[in-house]
Amino acid sequence: MKVKIFFFLLSFLFFSSVFGQEKDDLLDSIYALRETSKKSSLSKEERINYAKKAVALSLRTKSDTTLLKSERNLSYIYLLTGEYDLFRDSTLQNLTFAQRLNDSSAIANSSNNLGFYYYQIEDNASESYSYYLQALKYYDALNILNEKAAVLTAIATIQDDEKDYLGSEQNAIEALKIINSLDAYETQNLDKYYAYNLLGIVSLKLENYVQSIDYHNQALNTTTLIDDSESLKLMTLNNLAFAYREKGDMDKSLEIFEELVQNKYLKENDISFYALILNNYAFTKFLKGGYNYQNLEKDFNKAFKIADSIDDAYTKLAASIDLAKFYKANKKFDSAFNYAKQSYRISKDIPINDLLLESMMILADLTEGEESTKYLKEHIKLSDSLLKVERAVRNKFARIEFETDQLEAENRQISRENLYLIILSTALLLTAILVYLVISQRAKNRKLKLIQVQQKANEDIYNLMLSQQDKVDEARTLEKKRISEELHDGVLGRLFGTRLSLDSINFKEGKDAMVARSNYIGQLKTIEDDIRKISHELNTDFVSGSGFMDIVSELIENQTQAYGLAKEFNYTDDINWDMVSNKTKINIYRVIQESMQNIYKHAKANSIKISISLEKNVICLDIIDDGEGFDTSKSKKGIGLKNMRSRVEDINGKITFTSKPGNGATVSVKIPYRTSVA
Repeated sequence: MKVKIFFFLLSFLFFSSVFGQEKDDLLDSIYALRETSKKSSLSKEERINYAKKAVALSLRTKSDTTLLKSERNLSYIYLLTGEYDLFRDSTLQNLTFAQRLNDSSAIANSSNNLGFYYYQIEDNASESYSYYLQALKYYDALNILNEKAAVLTAIATIQDDEKDYLGSEQNAIEALKIINSLDAYETQNLDKYYAYNLLGIVSLKLENYVQSIDYHNQALNTTTLIDDSESLKLMTLNNLAFAYREKGDMDKSLEIFEELVQNKYLKENDISFYALILNNYAFTKFLKGGYNYQNLEKDFNKAFKIADSIDDAYTKLAASIDLAKFYKANKKFDSAFNYAKQSYRISKDIPINDLLLESMMILADLTEGEESTKYLKEHIKLSDSLLKVERAVRNKFARIEFETDQLEAENRQISRENLYLIILSTALLLTAILVYLVISQRAKNRKLKLIQVQQKANEDIYNLMLSQQDKVDEARTLEKKRISEELHDGVLGRLFGTRLSLDSINFKEGKDAMVARSNYIGQLKTIEDDIRKISHELNTDFVSGSGFMDIVSELIENQTQAYGLAKEFNYTDDINWDMVSNKTKINIYRVIQESMQNIYKHAKANSIKISISLEKNVICLDIIDDGEGFDTSKSKKGIGLKNMRSRVEDINGKITFTSKPGNGATVSVKIPYRTSVA
């Protein structure tokens, strides 16, 4: 039998090892395929093919996490290779898969990717906002702060587009605060740049020109920390020149524009942006005044021709509307009308509504009668329409936020219900297993019972002999301990107090002194009786003939008077001391007695506060003094403290000593309140 078991274990270990090695090889292949698919040197088809092979191999691992990572890699490759529809469909599938697995990180990443897709590719701000908002909530919950900051910036960009400038500013500032609070990470400077740049643009639209200039300068400084950032630097300088122009500082604006126009990188690498800069430079000269008409017209026309030659609609629109303003100001109305008409058509095609509205106003000024009225009416109609759209978008954003919060609440409720179902199912399964084990064990026990009965009978005889001897030894030890505690805590404590009291009246004369001496002689007689009772091993009822609180009050009164301490004693009537065991009352009494003796000997206190209360079926005793205190970590060896701890533990209670040198001390005792006489 042993040989069979050995071969079974050997075979199991062999196949486990082979399977483990096979799985490791499979994972290595998957990782290699993923990395290969990211190589930009390969063709689009090759990259997609490698990513798909990684997904196929991931299915063989039976690991949802591995499969999800490979699916996400495939989506990423679709994005890099320009297969945007496949990217969207794949990412939606990944989101559903991640939600089924309850993988919060994957849900956040897929939602973030969909937010990017709908904003950058579909130009659908509402859908993008919804997915970004979902990603934000998950990144926030997961405390992935760098991704949270990036999503906040994306949301702020959408809000800027939809003219919710205050909301955009708020989210961009929050993003920037998070970025600045983090340790260095790979895209930190780029994230910081986008946040500063967006804040500069939004501040300009809110007419906070000084703030806009400050943000753009910070964005410009950040570009020095980013590799290959020349294009970002040029874009920021353009924004900065715009901010100075709107502020009214034309000289500073022209200085920046002139630097940009002369930049060789711009002319060689981005002719479209160069044309826009040239147009902005010319228009700034026009706004400043005192210009040379021919030179300025030449610059405007050059910018327009470059934009027209490369079919750059946006720059062509900017140049045409600026030319319309330029010719209109110089009373060249025919040319002004032609360029205004051209800007009107282009702004409708792109469309850019702000410039379309501007072109309508120019055309209304350059025409008369019904034609002028037509442009004015169209301007009013578009303005009203845009205002309604802006309000609708803001309302939709608010509704999206509300629905997202509501959906999260529903998901949490479903998760709780699923958790309860799992717990209930697990409990039922465990119960069934337990019942089976109990029944099975009983059957086995019955078989062994006859054998055990005889064996047990023999053992019991031997154990009984040992047990009797152990009990005798234990009883002797406990009795020694009890007598020691009674002598130390009871007799010695009271003798100490009586001696001290007799010393205090030793030099007094008169009737009061005689009465006091007589009283203390009576106490000595009582102590004599206690010693006799201990020696005869009597167990006298502690509270015979009087209430327990009266006895404790008398103890506190006598001891504090003898020790010269101010006292405060508070107790509750909620405790039925007749129902508390005699053993418990004796130990409470001795703890109070020992504590007051320690306070007199060591604490140099002026006052003592004692309280007895009942809290949640627990008797609470607190003894507080205002003395010098002690270091509790160094004061655990005294027999008094040991006896107090021993007494409390003997009645299943807990005692704690709290003190610091110079701050007094507190003794806290907690004893279970059992309403039955022991």
